[in-house]
Amino acid sequence: MDTTLKNALAQPAPLLFGAIKIELPDYTLRLLDGSAVLQIGGEIYSGRDDYFGTLGGMSDLSEEISDDSPEVTITLMPPDVSGAAVLSHPNMQGSVATIMVGAVDAATGAVIGTPEILFLGEIDVPTIGVDESGARTVEFTIVSVFERLFETEEGQRASNGWHQSIWPGELGLEFMTGTDVNLYWGVKPPKGSSVKSGFSAAVAATLNTKTQNV
Repeated sequence: MDTTLKNALAQPAPLLFGAIKIELPDYTLRLLDGSAVLQIGGEIYSGRDDYFGTLGGMSDLSEEISDDSPEVTITLMPPDVSGAAVLSHPNMQGSVATIMVGAVDAATGAVIGTPEILFLGEIDVPTIGVDESGARTVEFTIVSVFERLFETEEGQRASNGWHQSIWPGELGLEFMTGTDVNLYWGVKPPKGSSVKSGFSAAVAATLNTKTQNV
């Protein structure tokens, strides 16, 4: 933790604030948990964004040992349908989100030191809803970057499509078809019976005939 911030938090009644930064594909959303405007590291954070509204709430942050990656849920309150539609679009998934807490100098209104980052993750699932007052909400589940360790990578295959998704224009696997899912590495594949067809069957039949004639 920043030394200046640590000293401020040690005071009897520090003025705290929460901030969240979401790096959307075409826009960076910077919100505070109250009606204020603060400058953090050269960036302006405010309690209300003209297009995406305000921060409505956030779930508790806790540390624990489990088989699941950490996650936190935040609620945004967009002012209209247009903002809600953009926030809930599938393209928002994967956007980097940073949750911070800091302190403010009550006399000058300046941020003290460098805010502490409480959570760094990415948007997983957006959900549109309505709160008790009837206001439209968009709820984001933000998961830790360690969530990617649980991915099965089922789409990765020795195929032309996957190969070019990593190296566009590289045609080394252009004519690769019918690749077996089981790619054995460093060991021989298990023995088993297989049925050949087409050209393979013709070659096998020819070799078998020659062997019998000998």
